Amino acid sequence: MTSRRGKFITIEGLDGSGKSTQLNRLAEVLAAEGIDIVLTREPGGTLIGDRVRSLLLDSRTSGLSPWAELALMFASRAQHIDELINPSLAAGKWVLCDRFTDSSEAYQGGGRQLGSAPVLRLHDTVCRNLQPDLTIYMDSDVMNSVRRARRRNERDLAADGSDENRFEQENREFFQRVYDAYRVIAAREPHRVLVVDARRNPDVVHRDIVKAVRDRFLASAQGRSR
Repeated sequence: MTSRRGKFITIEGLDGSGKSTQLNRLAEVLAAEGIDIVLTREPGGTLIGDRVRSLLLDSRTSGLSPWAELALMFASRAQHIDELINPSLAAGKWVLCDRFTDSSEAYQGGGRQLGSAPVLRLHDTVCRNLQPDLTIYMDSDVMNSVRRARRRNERDLAADGSDENRFEQENREFFQRVYDAYRVIAAREPHRVLVVDARRNPDVVHRDIVKAVRDRFLASAQGRSR
């Protein structure tokens, strides 16, 4: 058992921005340095959460109410926090999570036009205001990201029948609202949110992310060990 709490790092951005790839690459680097890593995602992350995910992302549930969508996102998140995130952090592990509450504020608050206030109220209540130690925001071109996400989802559907294309059926205006909401969050919380230009070569993006994480969390520890 360890008394030192682990770090909670999230990555955010439009689907197709490269965030899952960058989170996996970051996990490999940190694990190679001896850090105990838990790699997870939202919606999902648990057996119950994955069942909610299949409902939320399946294009056959296109008639889902925006408020039901928001409630389901937080239902999955509550289970994720209690079953995986908080126990892992308490055990000293670093949790790297693909999406968290910022996604709800961007997609449901911005994209669905429900506003930030109800999302943040739910976060305070359901998540007990758990906040990431660092959020990496992958700032990308809106329509290029959406096109990449649509192509990926079409490949997955053809390969194994998995349908996670419900959000990608939305129009340009929806995704522009999501993008704008992310920019507002980044401007509001600059100490937590690291804005990364995801339009560049993925190797360059990776180096910037690794450097930022090392500078923020590992530099002082390395200095003490010298």
